[in-house]
Amino acid sequence: MRIFRLGLRPLRSLGLALVLFTLLAWGCTRKTISFNSNPDQPLTGLADTLVLTRDSVNGKPSLSTARKVVLTKEQERLAKNAEKDAQRKTKKKKKNVFLGERIKRAFAKSGPKGRNQIIEVFYFLKDPKTLNAYAPAHYYYDTKKRKVLKMAALEDDVPTLKVLHGPYKKLQNNKVLETGYYYLGTRHLRWERFDKNGVLLAKTHYEMGFPRDANVSYYGEDRSLINEVVPYVNGKLEGDYAKFLINGQPDWRGQFENGRRVGVWTKYWGFRGRRRYEYQYGESGYDPEVTEPELIREYNRNATIIYDKEKNIDKRGQAEAVDRPGQHRPVPRAAPKATPKRAK
Repeated sequence: MRIFRLGLRPLRSLGLALVLFTLLAWGCTRKTISFNSNPDQPLTGLADTLVLTRDSVNGKPSLSTARKVVLTKEQERLAKNAEKDAQRKTKKKKKNVFLGERIKRAFAKSGPKGRNQIIEVFYFLKDPKTLNAYAPAHYYYDTKKRKVLKMAALEDDVPTLKVLHGPYKKLQNNKVLETGYYYLGTRHLRWERFDKNGVLLAKTHYEMGFPRDANVSYYGEDRSLINEVVPYVNGKLEGDYAKFLINGQPDWRGQFENGRRVGVWTKYWGFRGRRRYEYQYGESGYDPEVTEPELIREYNRNATIIYDKEKNIDKRGQAEAVDRPGQHRPVPRAAPKATPKRAK
């Protein structure tokens, strides 16, 4: 009996090993885990979607199982060109337009080279426009001399003179000295002047050439024809003065500074904007005003100079005899008195 029991011990060990091996194999079998809350739903048909190539991002396989497309050099070049063309179309081209008018940028330099050189940055009209004849003054860019000019409205279109229109800035040593805007050749909106340290010296508001506080008088009750424009800034005569005839032609033009006449004052014939006399006043409004201005130039009715003090030209007797016999008019010795500002 004892011998029989000893013979069964190896069989028991072998059976125990088989049971342990079976349990270990069952425990290592992969099972599908579901987060479905319905336990009765069959799970046998499910598959791991993470290994499917139909999962994509923006229409392209998200896994590396997709075959890479190889392009030729010509195809790569065409693709790059198409991409660049698409980028150009998306970028809108910036147009230089100010108050509805097309403009072009320009600049002018004056003075010695270096830090003390004055640089003016401005814009001018690309297309010619009719200017306001009543404006006290107009500003042009002379493309030949490359400088900004202040003058009356021109009778004819001059190709080298461009009408200023748009932002304006004057700089010295990268510091702003003056800023403002032009509208069809006239000063418009706010203008500011600064010293070299950036301190504000003056600020003036304009409306198409006229200071906002200007005293404007008219012919008739309909106020369609301007008689006189007397510039006032902060209660003091400052800026461009203009007087017109009833036919709309200019009669006098000049400039005030610090309440005094300065620079050149012009008397006109009364037709086609032609000048007749030019008188020289003081250079600064902070000096005593010149009571008897000096005649420096005179023109006949054909806009020809018959007297020029600087060039030593004097043909006044001959010109009057040829152009308008017996029509000599006395030379006025002073500009008209400015109309006092009306109380508002």
